[in-house]
Amino acid sequence: MSGRPSSYTEEIAHEICTRLAEGESLRRICLSEHMPSRITVYSWLLDDRYAAFLTKYTRARELQSETMIDELNDIADDASNDYMETVDNETGAIIGYKLNGEHINRSRLRIDTRKWIASKLKPKKYGDKLELSGDAEAPVAFVIRDMTKRD
Repeated sequence: MSGRPSSYTEEIAHEICTRLAEGESLRRICLSEHMPSRITVYSWLLDDRYAAFLTKYTRARELQSETMIDELNDIADDASNDYMETVDNETGAIIGYKLNGEHINRSRLRIDTRKWIASKLKPKKYGDKLELSGDAEAPVAFVIRDMTKRD
């Protein structure tokens, strides 16, 4: 009887990192029968014997955000299911088209999810930025008050 692999191999490590970089989740990768469980992968990441794997895994996660950003335009530009045919029940003839709100909302969710994940994996590049600025006539001023004293 054979079970999931639990011994580290370069081949498995390479496949995990490649699939991560291509945008697949570790959860989905580990659902494959020939892949170890997530707990096993996490144990390898914490094991000093596999420091090279940790480095490759970290790089793969960084590339994963780039893959997700690359997918945004593809998702946004794909209008193939934005409309559904309406069919006459008696004749089977197409009588028109109606907006497929479910598909459009799913596409929006896919885009928002990828943007959110990319902002967490690479916050400096894809995260929200808060910028405070002023100009010479109206500079930003910081006022520190002693809240223990009453005015």
